[in-house]
Amino acid sequence: MTRPTDRETPSEPRILDGRRAAAEIRAEVADDVRQLVAAGGRPPGLTAVLVGDDPASQVYVGSKTRASEEAGIVGAVLRLPSETTQVELLATVDGLNADDAVDGILVQLPLPGHLDSSRVLERIDPAKDVDGFHPVSVGRLWLDRETFVPATPSGIVELLERNGVEIEGRRAVIVGRSHLVGKPLAALLLRRNATVTFAHSRTQDLKELCRGAELLVAAIGRPAFFGEEHVAPGTVVVDVGINRLEDRAEVERLFPDRPERLETFERRGSVLVGDVDPRAFARAAAYTPVPGGVGPLTVACLLVNTVRAARRRQGTAAAPGESR
Repeated sequence: MTRPTDRETPSEPRILDGRRAAAEIRAEVADDVRQLVAAGGRPPGLTAVLVGDDPASQVYVGSKTRASEEAGIVGAVLRLPSETTQVELLATVDGLNADDAVDGILVQLPLPGHLDSSRVLERIDPAKDVDGFHPVSVGRLWLDRETFVPATPSGIVELLERNGVEIEGRRAVIVGRSHLVGKPLAALLLRRNATVTFAHSRTQDLKELCRGAELLVAAIGRPAFFGEEHVAPGTVVVDVGINRLEDRAEVERLFPDRPERLETFERRGSVLVGDVDPRAFARAAAYTPVPGGVGPLTVACLLVNTVRAARRRQGTAAAPGESR
């Protein structure tokens, strides 16, 4: 997709289908695992550590484990009680660091409030840091060296590139500066020669700044915050937010021409919406829907990191997707 030259609103914005891209990546990972095993290697091993019984974390870990197994990765979950101490959790991580069958370690966040997540993440062997959260991984990313990149920003770049969205030379505005999405995504876009601007809760004239973007990334966790006044005609919009709406009137307001969303609300009592008002997408050249946009790519890119870790640790040749 080339950059719009006249910034006119397209007649029909393109939907950047995350489910399709994620399926492609997962198929590539499965093929690479088969090649690794056929060459005499062992299947990659991914272990998730889940502390407590947070329902959302249970769902996330379950989806990661299922996706791993479907790709031929040996997935495992260590379930620890919510009263697990810092010392006990660090000892668990140490054990996984020493286990040669484990190539990737992920500690599901958030942890219970009495645990220091920073200390835990720093305890993970950087060679097994498939989440890309260790300070060594972060530092190597900003030094433009090969490393593990957090899955969500990696997935965003995959989605853009697989859809032919031009990144080089684009004015990119990222609203949200978290270490999970905003900051690593900025590093990836800079690598691809975009001109990157950060915005956040204290940014002045946010609407004007967003309207100057050719690539707008919304990642602040506020439902439907970005409206038509934030989106210039012809912008590529990446909506990272996943928010649950439980107010019928709000659903009717945001989806006036989407009766299926109201049907979903009636059936489930809620619907998902991103950080961008769905009505604003009409002004875009392309956009990621919620659900079905960025979300599915997070698990897929975690699998890519796991296979990459296994290949490095087993001393085999780089995976076909190593340049990602």
